[in-house]
Formats: sequence, C-alpha cells, structure tokens
Amino acid sequence: MMMTKRSIGASLLAALLVATPAWAVRIKDVGSFEGVRENQLIGYGLVVGLDRTGDQVIGGQFTIQAMMSMLNKMGVNLVIDPIQLLTRNIASVMVTAKLPPFAKPGLTIDVLVSSMANAKSLQGGTLLLTPLKAANQQVYAVAQGPVSIGGFLGGTGGGGGSTVTKNHQSAGMVPGGAIIEKEAVVDVESWETVSVLLRQPDFTTAIRTTEAIDGVFGKGSATAVNAGLVRATIPANFRGRVVEYIATIEGLDVAVDLSARVVVNERTGTVVLGEHVRISTCAISHGNLTISVKNTLNVSQPPAPLIGSTTGQTTVTPDVQTEVKEQESRLVVVDETVTLGEVVRALNAVGVTPRDLVAILSALRSAGALQANLDII
Repeated sequence: MMMTKRSIGASLLAALLVATPAWAVRIKDVGSFEGVRENQLIGYGLVVGLDRTGDQVIGGQFTIQAMMSMLNKMGVNLVIDPIQLLTRNIASVMVTAKLPPFAKPGLTIDVLVSSMANAKSLQGGTLLLTPLKAANQQVYAVAQGPVSIGGFLGGTGGGGGSTVTKNHQSAGMVPGGAIIEKEAVVDVESWETVSVLLRQPDFTTAIRTTEAIDGVFGKGSATAVNAGLVRATIPANFRGRVVEYIATIEGLDVAVDLSARVVVNERTGTVVLGEHVRISTCAISHGNLTISVKNTLNVSQPPAPLIGSTTGQTTVTPDVQTEVKEQESRLVVVDETVTLGEVVRALNAVGVTPRDLVAILSALRSAGALQANLDII
C-alpha cells in the first residue's frame, strides 16, 4: 500500500489527536530496535600512585609481570629483583566499559575499574593507558585517568590504630576516562525493515504494537513475528530517512499487557504485586509462634575458709527458662477480588507483617486461590 507524504502526515495528526489510555507507554520505553545496542569492552590495566594500599607480594605476582612488561616497552631495562618493584603503590585492575551505538571516535565514555589481586584501596590512584577490546579482540577505546571511588579509607590500622572505611574501596570509576578510537558501524540507512524487540515479551503487547504502527503507516506495514519481535517494513517514501521513521515508531503509544505476577524477596520481606493479580474466594488464618529462651548465670560463692580447712571453689550454674507464646488468630474469609485495590484490602484485613505475607502468598498459590505467577527471589 503506497502512501503519499500528505496522507502520512494526516495519519500522524490523527494518531496524535486520538485519546491515549492512561496506562499507555511509548514503544521506546518497552522495547528497543534490533541492531541498535551497546557493546561491552574490557581491558587489563595498572593503577599507580596508591598510598601503600596496592597489591602485595603474595598474590600480586602477575602485577609484577605486567609492570616489568610495561617498563620494557618504554625502554626501561632493569637488572634488579622484580619483587623489589612491588612497593604496594600499584594494583592490577580490570577495566570495563560500554560502547554506545553510533558513538564516533573522539567521544569519551565512563569506565569501571575493579581490583584483581589483594589491593586494599584504589583511593588516589591513576589508571595507566589501557586498551579496551570487544569480543572480536579489536580495540575500540583507550582508557586513562584518575580513579574515583566515591569514598575513602582513613586511619593507620595495625597495632593500636583504627581504620575508617566508607563505601567499597577496591573498585571505582574514571568519568569520561576512555576515548573512543573506533566506531561500531550500524548502517541504518541501508535497512529495508525495522525490528522492535520487546523487553518483556507478550503476545498481546506485540499485537498492540503492530496495530499502533499500522494505524500510522497503513495496515500491513508491521507484523508480529512472535511475542518479543515486531517487524515493520519501511515505506518507500521513507527510504533514505530511516532515522525519521524510527523516531516516529518509538514515539507511538502502546497499552502494555503483562501476565499476573507476584515477586517476593524473602531476604528483605519485599512483596510486589502486578496489576492483574487476583484472589479467589478463600479463608485465611495466620498466627505467630514465638519461642524465647532466657539464660541466667548464677554464681555460687562459698564463705571464706577457716584456717586449716579445705578451700572452697566458686561455681557458676546456668538457669535456662524457655517460654512459648502462640498468637491467637481468627479465620478471615476473603471474597473473590476483581481489582488490585481489592487484593490489597483483602490482604490487609488479615493484619500481618510483610514477612508473614510471604508465607500467606505461598500458601494461597499452593491452594490455587492466587491467580498469578509467584516468583521468589
């Protein structure tokens, strides 16, 4: 179906005038475009200038080798024992970064510096020139600069001393510390189709995404390949203007639909309920069992011995008292819920703590009364 620029403009205006549901979000917020992504970079480097908080001799042998190799490349040939070079002012680190799509040579990116050996802190250190490679072993950036750890290590430690530590000391950032040397080429102008990848695959959301694109560029211009992929054909009058076409698609609104899900974190007692969570009619009773153990140490001190008598001994006797308390609970009938608000009110009616709620949700799931997927992390 061929569309003129005037008809496309009219369709765009009509799409903007249509009232969008309150729960709708932009396509760019729920998906990404195939081929437009970041690339991971990694490199091995050395951090110098530390205040005796770097790698130690035991465990830092590869630091010595790296330092000797660097000095040899710089024309410094040493005849001393390499162990003497490790003055704990240097540390071996792994340097990682993300190369954004369409990043041009000359631009800078942040890098993360992480200690590899037994360095105590990277505070005050400077990262030396470190090539950053991708999975294809090609260098795409070069990193160097002062390391910022966002904290500090203070105090002398050791005998009679104390140490104050804030934040993690063995990793830090070098803001804008890597200069891009090579571009990861993405030739979007040669594309004939555009593929939208949904971050949360869902068949309903994929169909709605297809309908949103068809509503602007004409029916049949987009196809839902599966639950996580929607492929759109670039119209003939947008050839050579693919960037404009992608910008139009990512600005379209879609009503996202996800399966009912309850996420539980048992370590922290956090419970998150999705929009479509429902509870069938059931009865809930939950009580707490508390066991307290009190241990009291009684000291028996004998009177002072008389002259010539046997000396008495001080005796410590423990007195252990165990108390069990069971909280009285009542049976609460929970009616079938229709909205998320009713689910929250039903669970609040039981009157339990978040950690108790974890046990109740698990029991509801086992009884078949919780109409949602239960994920425990």
